[in-house]
Amino acid sequence: MKPPSIASEVLQDLSSPLTAAMDDKRRSYWRFSKTDFFPEPTFENFSTYLHALGRTPGRLKDRVLARSDEATEMVELKKESENEMQKCLTWWDLMWLGFGSVVGSGIFTITGLEARYHAGPSIVLAYAISGLSALLSVFCYTEFSVEIPIAGGSFSFLRVELGDFVAFLAAGNLLLEAIVGAAGLGRSWSSYFSSLISNNADFWRIKIDSFAEGFNLLDPTAVVILAIANGIAMTGTRHTSILNWLSSIITALVIVFIIVVGFINAKTENLSPFVPFGAGGVFRAAAVVYWSYTGFDMVATMAEETKKPSRDIPLGLVGSMSIITVVYCLMSLALTMMVKYTMIDADAPFSVAFEGIGMKWAKYLVSVCALKGMTTSMLVGSMGQARYTTQIARAHMIPPWFSLVHPRTGTPIYATLLTTITSCIISFFTSLDVLSSVFSFSTLSIFMLMAVALLVRRYYVKEQTTRGDYIRFLVCLFVIIGSSIGVTVLWNRDSRGWVGYTVGGGLWGLGTLGMGLLPKKRVPKVWGVPLVPLLPSLSIGMNLFLIGSLGAAAFWRFFVCSAVMIVYYLLVGVHTTYDMAHQSHPDLRTEEGRVASNQVL
Repeated sequence: MKPPSIASEVLQDLSSPLTAAMDDKRRSYWRFSKTDFFPEPTFENFSTYLHALGRTPGRLKDRVLARSDEATEMVELKKESENEMQKCLTWWDLMWLGFGSVVGSGIFTITGLEARYHAGPSIVLAYAISGLSALLSVFCYTEFSVEIPIAGGSFSFLRVELGDFVAFLAAGNLLLEAIVGAAGLGRSWSSYFSSLISNNADFWRIKIDSFAEGFNLLDPTAVVILAIANGIAMTGTRHTSILNWLSSIITALVIVFIIVVGFINAKTENLSPFVPFGAGGVFRAAAVVYWSYTGFDMVATMAEETKKPSRDIPLGLVGSMSIITVVYCLMSLALTMMVKYTMIDADAPFSVAFEGIGMKWAKYLVSVCALKGMTTSMLVGSMGQARYTTQIARAHMIPPWFSLVHPRTGTPIYATLLTTITSCIISFFTSLDVLSSVFSFSTLSIFMLMAVALLVRRYYVKEQTTRGDYIRFLVCLFVIIGSSIGVTVLWNRDSRGWVGYTVGGGLWGLGTLGMGLLPKKRVPKVWGVPLVPLLPSLSIGMNLFLIGSLGAAAFWRFFVCSAVMIVYYLLVGVHTTYDMAHQSHPDLRTEEGRVASNQVL
């Protein structure tokens, strides 16, 4: 084994133009040359690009079959940023980052709508079911984040286990999710702020009659709040984290007040009937309130800046999501015990409920709490989106210029600016009614792929797994996915017969049991998902079930967006990633990977 000093010398001796461009530390951070955006040999000139296009089939095959490794993600790609992100976060920071990113306006708005029209008092069960599904995904994210503590989050995890092409599709959807999600939060913040001042949610918006419907309400308020949140995120990770947990603690105190006062004024007779719309209503509500739990994946991208990933990430991620699930259940239960579900206000449930018990002033407290929740969601979202983008750029799926980390702030300023500017433009013009369903589909599909990736990680290791075990594993995996899709289709066709569900559930159970009988090829070093393959298999089923609830339009929009991404991949991405993959020194990568693995522990 070569000592690290020899490995460093080997790295300096690499003569690749790409490596030389990335290793030049003397250049200013604020630079904009062609080699900063396209340093790959393919894009040296038009002739080299045409030559590369002619080799697209072979390069595509290479990229589809290629899988990254932990050493590449944790060591080699980090060099693209030229400067290190600062390791300044503890489990306390991660827990409050999780709280700040997840607890937004959803619990204050969606709860009333679903309790009134779909679930009644059983809205508490809907939150419990959605919380369980989210927690299963959190388990998968946590194991990967502990083993591969890098800024890329699910992008890096999928690249290691499911390959470069799947990771690219995930990367495209992650960027879409980042842009649409941030823009949606900006518009929501603007609406809520306007509602505090007047009864008109469009009070601060500028109407342009000549623009198309849905794009004719210009929203400068959304642009301003997005710019402020992203500007704070660029100043430094530690500063942003402290600001987040201070404001989140205030939110937590308000939520405790809401729960305590709610139960003091509770009436048990309001819980009858407990399930007025049947089991179907509970599951329909669960599919909707699930979006109140999204945002935790942003915290997983902070692993690279965590002081001790093996301890801090499980405590921060699993701890925050467990607490949030309990809080959501208590808040929804308190609401339905304060007010009969038929009398709940669908638009402002908690505010009207407090007004009904003579605490009119409390509605302003609830509104400010919701507004603050959206603000911290934007703040943490900005941090997470920038780190996703950074790792995607490190892999050269987008120009590596976006991966550069500022030497003083330790933050990826260019990546933050990319998501900030695009989300500001979208939030300024559009109401996002169409794009919101694409966002939902992207989120759930990535959560499902994360569960698949975890099963692959446990049961398949190249050159260790026998061909027979590999085939059996694939059969079991296809049975799990196929049976989950089958049950989802039956449910969405309003089939209420027990035969189809029994067959589908039985096949899912057989697939899970069959996989459980196969030998595991990898054991987590520090922290791992319990009850594998049961919990990841359950996560696959629940996420596919929720995807099925989105409707046909969401599927078409998702496929159209994915088709555009594939065109970009064939013209640009496959060539940049191919050049990047084949310019590295494999022996050096293996050596440095061992060093990095020891540092994680």
